[in-house]
Amino acid sequence: MPQPLTPLVQEVAALLNRSRQRVVFAESCTAGLVAASLARVPGISEYLCGSAVVYRLETKSKWLDIPAALLDDPGPVSNVIASLMAERVLALTPEADFAVSITGHLGPNAPSDLDGVVYVGVARREVPHGLGSMRTLTTQHQLPLEQEHVSPIQCSSRGETIREVRQWAAVALVLTTVRDLLHTSLGAGL
Repeated sequence: MPQPLTPLVQEVAALLNRSRQRVVFAESCTAGLVAASLARVPGISEYLCGSAVVYRLETKSKWLDIPAALLDDPGPVSNVIASLMAERVLALTPEADFAVSITGHLGPNAPSDLDGVVYVGVARREVPHGLGSMRTLTTQHQLPLEQEHVSPIQCSSRGETIREVRQWAAVALVLTTVRDLLHTSLGAGL
């Protein structure tokens, strides 16, 4: 059975190999699917350090030392939390060159203003494999409802729910972010 995102996964793996950079993830709404997608590539362990699946608030707080007050306000689906997730998982993974995080509301039952909203955070070390300063960038994205031609419960003939479609869209978003970052790094000769 063909796996979702195979061409993108293979491209990211090839770019990681070419750039000789290592990545670590902090995943909330994707629950480890980003790392699992890359792990299908033989030899990826040279460049994939791992992923912290921090699905619940308490896990984000305990594993990544994110203050409970920030998880209350502005909340777990925010620029601040995505940024902290990337920074903290990078700080905990000295062998990684950069970290990418994702947090979001994929539904169902998401607050209407956050339904399908995800935040992707990227943290890079200023010095490769150094423990010094980091640069962080966070972006907000709205995942589509995919409801134009299907019911909200089933999004394809394979029986995927909106949530499943959004999870794979979120994985694609993270992998695209990694791909674009690596293209930029290679273009800059880093």
